[in-house]
Amino acid sequence: MHINKFRISAMATGQVRIISQRAGLTPNLVCRMAMLSSFEAGPVAGTLEDTTKGQEFNAYTLFGDFHPLFIDLLKYVEFGLVDRKVADSELLERLRLHIDRGVRQLAVRLKSPEDVADLISEGV
Repeated sequence: MHINKFRISAMATGQVRIISQRAGLTPNLVCRMAMLSSFEAGPVAGTLEDTTKGQEFNAYTLFGDFHPLFIDLLKYVEFGLVDRKVADSELLERLRLHIDRGVRQLAVRLKSPEDVADLISEGV
């Protein structure tokens, strides 16, 4: 999957800002943590909220050099196979759903920088 930029939902954008302020993290780190937290919970279901008003991310800023790793993790969680051919639009929608779900999970768990350390020590 090759993407340059993409948007998350407005709901996720608001929660990312709150978490960023509480935990002292940049939005891209919050989204990375959200993806991993959501991946741990398994495949996502549902429909995506409107993303036209959400924050836009440069893919490299979000993934860094780990872009292939995050996409392979996404494919593995969603489909069980990394080599399966899936349309980029489907992967992008699932990625957004994982970010949305993960941000909701983190919003409950992260209230301060100390909570980030606790979360990391738990292995998430």
